[in-house]
Amino acid sequence: MRVLLICDDFYHPGDVPANGIIPLKSKGFEFDIIYDANEFSPEMLKNYPVVLLSKCDEVSQTDKSSWKTQAVQQAFVNYVENGGGLLAVHTAIVAGENTQILDSLIGCKFAYHPNACPVTVQPVKPHPINAGVNRFCETDEHYRVEVLNVNIDILLASYSPPQGDSEKYEADPYNNSPAWVGLAGYVRKQGNGRVCVLTPGHNLEVWLNENFQRLLENSLNWCAGKI
Repeated sequence: MRVLLICDDFYHPGDVPANGIIPLKSKGFEFDIIYDANEFSPEMLKNYPVVLLSKCDEVSQTDKSSWKTQAVQQAFVNYVENGGGLLAVHTAIVAGENTQILDSLIGCKFAYHPNACPVTVQPVKPHPINAGVNRFCETDEHYRVEVLNVNIDILLASYSPPQGDSEKYEADPYNNSPAWVGLAGYVRKQGNGRVCVLTPGHNLEVWLNENFQRLLENSLNWCAGKI
C-alpha cells in the first residue's frame, strides 16, 4: 500500500518519522515523503489511500511560515469524507493560528507538554489498532491535548511520572509534578473516511519501539479500511 508521509518542522526534524517508517516497508508499505510543504498540492491526495501527517503548520524545519491554507485544510476534509484515511502523529496535532478546519477534522489540538520524560503507553480497549500491542515505555514528550470533537473513540492512554516539586509545578506546568494520565491515541470517522491520532512520537526510539511499529502498521491498515 502506498502512503504519503508529510513531515518536518522546526521542533520535529523529518528524519525521525522518515527513519521510523523504514521497518514498515517489510510489511508491504511504500512511502512517498514530502519534507517541504511547498512541494505539496491537494491534488496529490487522490493518489493515496492513507496520508501519514507528522508535521505542524510550518513549511519545513528551516521555514516556519504557514502552509495549511484554508484550501489545503478543506482538501484534507474532502479527502477523508470521500473515503481517504488520515493518520496524524505527534506534531500533526499542533495547531496553527488559522488551522481550525484541519484541527476539527483531526479532533484535538496540542496544549502543552512537560520536559521529556519516560512515558508509558497503554491500550485501554480491544480494537484492531491495538491488536498485538502491549504496554510500552520510552522517553518522549508527553503531550497534553484539548479535545475538539466529541466523536472520538479513545484506544490508548499515556502516563508520565512526577517531575520536580509541587511549588515549581504550580509556577510552571512544564515541570509536571503530579503523576499524569493522558490521551495517547484515538480514532474517529467522518463521512466515508477514517482518522487515527497517535500523540507519542517525538523521538526515533519511540517510532522504532516494536509496539509503536504495530500501532503504525495497524493504524495505516485501519485508516485504509483494510482491517
